[in-house]
Amino acid sequence: MNWLETLRRNKAMDPITAALYIVPAGIIVLIFRMIPIASAFVLSFFDVKMGRVRGFIGLAHYVRLFQDPTFFNSLGTTAYYVIGVVPASLFLSLFLAVLLNQKIKGLGFYRTIYFLPVVTSLVAISMVWKWIFHPRLGLLNFVFEKLGGNSLLWLEEPRGIFEMAAGGLGWEWWPEALSGPSLALVAVVIVAIWRGIGYNIVIFLAGLQNIPDQYYEAARIDGANTRGVFWRVTWPLLSPTTFYVMLSTTIVSFQVFTQIYLMTGPPVGGPMGTTKVIVYYLFEKGFDAGGNMGYASAVALILFGIILTLTLIQRRVVESRVYY
Repeated sequence: MNWLETLRRNKAMDPITAALYIVPAGIIVLIFRMIPIASAFVLSFFDVKMGRVRGFIGLAHYVRLFQDPTFFNSLGTTAYYVIGVVPASLFLSLFLAVLLNQKIKGLGFYRTIYFLPVVTSLVAISMVWKWIFHPRLGLLNFVFEKLGGNSLLWLEEPRGIFEMAAGGLGWEWWPEALSGPSLALVAVVIVAIWRGIGYNIVIFLAGLQNIPDQYYEAARIDGANTRGVFWRVTWPLLSPTTFYVMLSTTIVSFQVFTQIYLMTGPPVGGPMGTTKVIVYYLFEKGFDAGGNMGYASAVALILFGIILTLTLIQRRVVESRVYY
């Protein structure tokens, strides 16, 4: 029996074979994804404290949720975090991927160095960066002082960066609504960008290497310079990769927790609660504040709805500009 006959025989069993391959993954998705989501949805309508269901309360958790100013503050803090991480990650990872796509010496070494933070324990990374940001013993303030600058409190500073900038210019008053994210949150954003950039570089490199060389040759024959080649060839053909990176980075950024907990951590989520993102708020309500899992489940479903809505908006608005 030659390979063609084998292929034809296997083709007749494709539906059964496909089902058998799908079943293990389907079981994992069902147990670890679908059932927990369904359970959270059900629990959000019950009074559940310390693992005990005390009764059905309907929409009471949702009503309480939308009356809690701390919830909206955590949403605002999360928005600051996402706005800080996503654009910077996209720009820096694309820039570095273009550089690493060149024929230079030690290319494998550079790629490995950039990817190392991705495979390093997030707990270890958070602890090291917490020391780097230390106001008295930290490496960053040491460098600033050697360069003639002033040391900063970093993870202990509750003031917004725009308010701090205004104070540095001698302005005695600045509107609180425009104070911006706290310096502590900016420090966490820096760590998130540094850690995630290696993964995005790998994705962009894959996209760059899938662009056929003849497009570049045709552009150069037509007289396009390096900038023109990037904007007319590389950028449009890289749009599917860019769209994926933007989508995945946005989703991951909304779920940030570990860095916040370890670097600015308990009891209130950073200085004066200025790093309390929505997942930290969820954790606090579900585990720290009496273990109200019903209320925490309601927060989780609201977060799920926000991420789903933003994903659909991104697909509707941005995907129309993607060249496949």
